[in-house]
Amino acid sequence: MTRYVQHGLKVKSKPDEIARQNFMLNMRSYVMLDMAMGMKKIYDNNIEPNFKKLNKRKPKNGDEIHKTIKKDTYFKFYSSIRCNAQEMVFRSVIPPIERSMIDLKKKAKKLSTSKKANGSLKIDKKLTIPKSVSALDVHLMPGCYHSEHSENDLTQGALYDNGVSVFSMGFFGEKLDDIGSSISLFIKKKYPKFKPVRILDLGCTVGHNTLPWNKVYPKAEIHAVDVGAPVLRYGHARAQSEGISVHFHQQNAEKTNFENNSFDLVFSSMFLHEVPKKGIKQIIREAKRLLKPGGLMLHMELPPNKMLDAYNSFYLDWDSYYNKEPYYKTFRDMIPEKVCSEAGFSKNKFVQFIIPSIGQFGEEEIIKSVNSQNGNVDDRTGRFTKGIHWYCFGSWK
Repeated sequence: MTRYVQHGLKVKSKPDEIARQNFMLNMRSYVMLDMAMGMKKIYDNNIEPNFKKLNKRKPKNGDEIHKTIKKDTYFKFYSSIRCNAQEMVFRSVIPPIERSMIDLKKKAKKLSTSKKANGSLKIDKKLTIPKSVSALDVHLMPGCYHSEHSENDLTQGALYDNGVSVFSMGFFGEKLDDIGSSISLFIKKKYPKFKPVRILDLGCTVGHNTLPWNKVYPKAEIHAVDVGAPVLRYGHARAQSEGISVHFHQQNAEKTNFENNSFDLVFSSMFLHEVPKKGIKQIIREAKRLLKPGGLMLHMELPPNKMLDAYNSFYLDWDSYYNKEPYYKTFRDMIPEKVCSEAGFSKNKFVQFIIPSIGQFGEEEIIKSVNSQNGNVDDRTGRFTKGIHWYCFGSWK
């Protein structure tokens, strides 16, 4: 059970709304854990044996499994329940958000001038929202990241923050920052001489995984970009309420207006898989342009298909077909080393890590993992299950 949103922009839910949110959290848990295990049994006992009879071999990849299993009744039921649960998660938090919007705006305005932190917010009203955002309700979230319903709106930020708190089932931690907290601590321990002065988070949404970098590098100047104005307004106020200075900019990560060689660390989390292939390549090139010599680019994502067996590839690619994330599989079919080298990074400076969740394992296990990296992934990597690990890749410049 998660504690839901706990910061200066917290909305007040009525008892029946809290009950609904708790129900959805547990329903998602049942789908992602119990039903997922049931589907694996269906695959092991029926789908794979029947495939082998017809083809005299096991499925080679996730595509072959998906093509076969999507005819199965259990898979159809699982997919239907999972899609409906995803939509119901967001519906469960909409009423208190709508009821609190006037108050939220007042809080955000007050926080924006708070002396508790010295962050900033720059909105570009002329920015063209890319179709990969404007034409989709990514994650089945109504209105995606960019939709505005009133002046200085931050509804989509509140919807994302509160929705993810239910959606993540506690795996992202109380502040929904487990990814950023785990990876930033790992980098600090693995590279003790690396002391970034300026950090940039690409595709930050509301800054869940931006803020943790301040804890491990408190002297660093932190910037964050996203194309959605509502999530940036919300993220800025959220950071201010936490007393953390972050400079939020409405910019497209494919082409920012920062100067060459202006950052020591360029980071993203769960962002690239929402971008078309052409855009991904451009973002990697842009990261190289922005990095100072000796700087580090790092992207947290789900592991590429080449690192997984056929079934786990199929399981993770589900979102590409049914969760309004059409670029998901395209990204996971790419080879990170190749993408980085094509962008101009040296092959011998490529890095990738599998990092234990700080919330589930604690700091000691992360520190241990610094010297025990073997590059192996399993069915815990990037999946909502006990013992979750985070995959990330990147390169030094």
